[in-house]
Amino acid sequence: MLDFMKSVVSSRGQITIPVAIQRKMGMGPGTRVVFELAEDRVVLRKGKPEVDPVDRYYGIFKGKGLPPVDELIREMRGPDLEPELDIRNRKRGKR
Repeated sequence: MLDFMKSVVSSRGQITIPVAIQRKMGMGPGTRVVFELAEDRVVLRKGKPEVDPVDRYYGIFKGKGLPPVDELIREMRGPDLEPELDIRNRKRGKR
């Protein structure tokens, strides 16, 4: 067991976690940590990786029978804008 190790707080308020602790805890660059105040000490715990909120919902509606986005936009814009959009897209090389 790892008993007692020291680190010094830098002028920027940072500490270095000793390599032995990093290895034991499976920590590397980008690992999130949580600081917990407990009476007269600070407890450092390995945090859970955060999932980007967008990634959490990516693909959730896939295959749910919803129409493609382009179709929804055309429906919202109405038939009056359809020819104008086709002309603009042809100029840009899109179809």
